[in-house]
Amino acid sequence: MRVLLDTSYLYDFMEAPGEFFDFELRILVARDAQFFVSAVSIWEMRLKFNARHPSGMRKSRFDPEDAVAALERQGVTFLPMTILHAARPLETPLGHRDPFDELLLVTAQEEGLRLLTIDRQLVGHPLALTLEGYA
Repeated sequence: MRVLLDTSYLYDFMEAPGEFFDFELRILVARDAQFFVSAVSIWEMRLKFNARHPSGMRKSRFDPEDAVAALERQGVTFLPMTILHAARPLETPLGHRDPFDELLLVTAQEEGLRLLTIDRQLVGHPLALTLEGYA
């Protein structure tokens, strides 16, 4: 199984680099899973890292460069955002208008991946994969 990690998973990963995949690997290793991360997620992390609350605090404490380095150590495969990803419509539309969610799902659609997510807005989409109930 080829699995694209949703940005929400990357934030969880950064909370405990190296430990994050234990649960996921136990479940997915039997399915011969390969993990992928899209440049779209790293871009989303960059935008949140650069954005500030009115108080001046960052909206995210995780530097995307640190995330990339940690993910490289885990052997994750990185995917670029391509012209095709930007141009293709999502075959099963979303019920909301988050451009990052849509781009990640289009990437999954075009690359033959499933999007591993904990985002409740994505649960139920045919390309979304959750691990609820596997514990």
